[in-house]
Amino acid sequence: MSLILSDRVKETTITAGTGTITLGGALGGFVSFGSTVGEGNQTYYVIENDTRWEVGIGTYSAGSLSRDTVI
Repeated sequence: MSLILSDRVKETTITAGTGTITLGGALGGFVSFGSTVGEGNQTYYVIENDTRWEVGIGTYSAGSLSRDTVI
């Protein structure tokens, strides 16, 4: 497992709550976590919903992103 940093990664999700995030695909002009971070690797993430947000480190696996460390 490596920590991978990549630019222009942005995906949608309809996941609610505090668990693992099921990713819904890259938005136009952006790339997916799977194509840049790769299976089993960690990366920094930001989750944003209107005025609420969260920053952390997560692991990408099979179309999902786990919330390993919320910063």
